[in-house]
Amino acid sequence: MRLHSTIKSALACTIAVFAAASQAQLASPQIGSSLGSASSGGAGGALPRTGSGLTAVPEDFSRLRIQPGFQLNVEIFDEPDMSGQFRVGPSGDLLMPLLGPVRVAGETLSEAQITVQDALKSGGILKNPQVTLDIAQYAPTLVSVLGEVNSPGRLQMLAPHSLLDVLAFAGGETQMAGGVVDVRHEDENGKTVTTTYHYARSGNGDSIANVMVHDGDTVIVPRAGIVYVLGQVTRPGGFLMQEDGKLDAAQAISMAMGATLLASTKHVLIIRRKPDGTFVRSELNYKDMVQGKIAPPQLQPQDIVYVPNSRIKTAFTDVQGVLTAASQATIYRTVE
Repeated sequence: MRLHSTIKSALACTIAVFAAASQAQLASPQIGSSLGSASSGGAGGALPRTGSGLTAVPEDFSRLRIQPGFQLNVEIFDEPDMSGQFRVGPSGDLLMPLLGPVRVAGETLSEAQITVQDALKSGGILKNPQVTLDIAQYAPTLVSVLGEVNSPGRLQMLAPHSLLDVLAFAGGETQMAGGVVDVRHEDENGKTVTTTYHYARSGNGDSIANVMVHDGDTVIVPRAGIVYVLGQVTRPGGFLMQEDGKLDAAQAISMAMGATLLASTKHVLIIRRKPDGTFVRSELNYKDMVQGKIAPPQLQPQDIVYVPNSRIKTAFTDVQGVLTAASQATIYRTVE
């Protein structure tokens, strides 16, 4: 049904006012032009870190969810005076003249198109509206990725993505990464909350594939815990703990390629730092451990396993010298 010419003349003026207000309401940098409509295929991949313009339609564009700050190009068939570009406000409403606010945040373009059509019908404005939506301007999702990733920094995305995707956008983890990932965000009360997720890279990523990362979140990949194996071993050095964070004394000595012929395997030391900065030392019999007579003790990050020379009693071991050697040790991830 065509609108009366007098109403449409007034509507044209209203459109201009709303368009100007829409442009000024929620200013954001122009980071992309219209890439597609509700019928487009493809969703919110990562934007270039340099802030350069988009060059291609993101591969999952069809699943992109509209966010506050998006500017939408609304085309109503045979109703040019009602068409135009309108901003999605902070509350998630699309602001259009005559129609009033329409909640579209969180919807795909296809869903928002139906929402606008239904609103036009229920408001008695048009009997059978045909609406097409495009995204004219994005409000990017900004996420900081820190720690043991190959490309740390601030990451721009078109929409919230899974934690698995975010790690991939950051180039994946380095060889020094541990088996957990921390996600830090602010709750509704403005309090910073950190959630830790266990993630073994040897797996298929299911543990973090459904964890969503949102605008303003910070993703931190801590370095794996390191255990030092020094003294009379074939390859002394620091060794990254397994992805599950567990490593016992027998495994640690094995990663150092075993004890040498000069080793005193009956008097292996474990040196551990206490929270107050002091150190405690315990002694174990490596032979009894290998033969299954005693259970290998579980190690903690920064523990030092020291295999002394058979000619030197452990009571006279220079602990400070061992600590200095640990600070200068080569770090290994796996047995090479």
